Amino acid sequence: MSDLAALRRTAERYALGADRRDKALWREVLADDVEITGPGFAISGIDANLGSIDHLAHAFTATRHIVHDMEVRVAGDSAEGETRSTAEHRMATPEGDMLLVWAIRYQDQWRREGGHWKFTRRALIVDWEELRPLKGIMA
Repeated sequence: MSDLAALRRTAERYALGADRRDKALWREVLADDVEITGPGFAISGIDANLGSIDHLAHAFTATRHIVHDMEVRVAGDSAEGETRSTAEHRMATPEGDMLLVWAIRYQDQWRREGGHWKFTRRALIVDWEELRPLKGIMA
């Protein structure tokens, strides 16, 4: 597997872990010293970041993260780049189910550990968001 394919797989496993609320998947792709930042938050260390999965489960009835494209630079056992994604967050509100959609650019750093790429840093940048009602969708 090429480095680019392996790095993309790491991003896709991260997305799948978020959507399935699967901390084991995140353990596969997050380094022990990972730092994840975004609008209004900065979380350091793998254990603290695994708690984000609990937050997702509490805040949203479902999520879907889609990895679009990546621009990466590999230097030995380190890599950095940008991962463009869409994150859809289904929310139950008094007005009915709503969908919060984010257009995301992750500024990523990875390290190869034991032959596998792991995130050491993810900076989440939300380029825009959209909130819309969900109609005719079965729960």
